[in-house]
Amino acid sequence: MEHIDAIAALQDPVRRRLYEYVAAQGREVGRNEAAEAAGVARTLAAHHLDRLAEAGLLESGSRRLTGRSGPGAGRPAKVYTRARAEWAVSLPARDYRTAAELLAEAAEQAGLDAGLCAAARRRGEALRGSAAPCGGLEEAMEVLAARGYEPHLEGAEGAEGTAGAAAPVVRMRNCPFHAVAERFPPLVCGMNLALLEGLLGADGPVRARMDARPGECCVVVESSKNNQD
Repeated sequence: MEHIDAIAALQDPVRRRLYEYVAAQGREVGRNEAAEAAGVARTLAAHHLDRLAEAGLLESGSRRLTGRSGPGAGRPAKVYTRARAEWAVSLPARDYRTAAELLAEAAEQAGLDAGLCAAARRRGEALRGSAAPCGGLEEAMEVLAARGYEPHLEGAEGAEGTAGAAAPVVRMRNCPFHAVAERFPPLVCGMNLALLEGLLGADGPVRARMDARPGECCVVVESSKNNQD
């Protein structure tokens, strides 16, 4: 019932807009910013943000948004981030997570990494179907967003033609396999990489590679030409 209650909290359209905005930022969001993004008054936004925190969908804290400290810095403001907890509802009850963890444990103990990656790459290719490999980072982001990865572009401003500037990469705030990846990181992250190689196309204008960072997917996507000598 707890999971149902949490997800039911998103039924209100304003509450859902606020949740989606906070979740998409990947950082702390204040009430004023959230209210402006959702197009509602600050008091209404505060009410819904607090309800989302009570439901376990957001985490709340406080900090000075001015970045200053000491006298005259102002009172700390309430801020919100997406909660790390996962919520899922299945009626009747199903427990696919336990099955996935047991299968991952057996595959790891049996040394089936290569076979799992081969199967994941074939699945990615099957999901792509007859479509050509992704033509660029924008197209890759659309594909990744449709699969729930929550992609965002990093290092895009001033990257091209700027000496020493980092080339843009697509990072992902969500790993659809997070719960199992936490317990079996080499196995599941390798599977995830192979799946995305098949989905995006291994020989096209973009490529997926490992670049793990706390709180995000272990895979990033970049232009293939970034690695040409």
